[in-house]
This record gives sequence, C-alpha cells and structure tokens, in this order.
Amino acid sequence: MDSGKYSARSVDELGRVILPTELRKRLGISERDKMDISVEGDKIILQKSVPCCVVCDNTNDLQQFNNKPICGTCHIKLSA
Repeated sequence: MDSGKYSARSVDELGRVILPTELRKRLGISERDKMDISVEGDKIILQKSVPCCVVCDNTNDLQQFNNKPICGTCHIKLSA
C-alpha cells in the first residue's frame, strides 16, 4: 500500500482526530469499528482491529464464549 499523504488534521480538546472519508473508504473503516493504536519510534500507528481468540490470538473459526471471541480449538479445550 502506498503511503499517500492526506491534509493535516487538528486534534480536538478530547484528543480526537477525524480520519478523512476517502481514507476510511479505502481502508474499509466503518463507524464504530474498533481500532488498535500503537507507537513505533515517533509514529502513532492506527490499524483496524481484527478480532482474535482471547486465549491463543487465532483469527480463524471464532465464536462467542461468555461474550468473548474464542476459536473452536480453545473452546473444545475449555469445555473438556
């Protein structure tokens, strides 16, 4: 993915920054999507969250267990 620049945005009094519509569309970010925030050096990295198993971090075969995502393998282990 290219590292296209977008116009500068101001941080409001609550620390919020508005992501441009064209950027959200390009990256498939919708209203209420969860975002992961991390830091690399002096850069803030903002990525769309990918649900994963709370036990093993697997992203495949997820189901809800006590309102938490868990993969089928861990669900079987926990149910035994």
